[in-house]
Amino acid sequence: MNAAPYCEEEYTLPSVEALLAGTLALLTGYAQSAPDCANRPLLARKLVSNLYFLAAHPLLSPPMRTMLGNLRTRWQLEQEKFEPNRSQTQSACHWHEAAQRVQ
Repeated sequence: MNAAPYCEEEYTLPSVEALLAGTLALLTGYAQSAPDCANRPLLARKLVSNLYFLAAHPLLSPPMRTMLGNLRTRWQLEQEKFEPNRSQTQSACHWHEAAQRVQ
């Protein structure tokens, strides 16, 4: 009896397609997860990251990059629902007081 050869599922994709495939998988995971799922904030954060890199990818057309940038903005709003204070603390500038005199 001949056993079926072991076949590992493997895809070889260009980097932009691999990043897009991973982003679509994350979107699917987010959509299928329960609203109280502990991983939802992490999925949203990773989606924002992936969309950032896709929006800057040189192999994509300018209209596609613009659309991905707009999607990233929408997902940032979704991410902020989980971490409302995170964006404020990251964007805040930390200034030192001006010196009273210069030596």
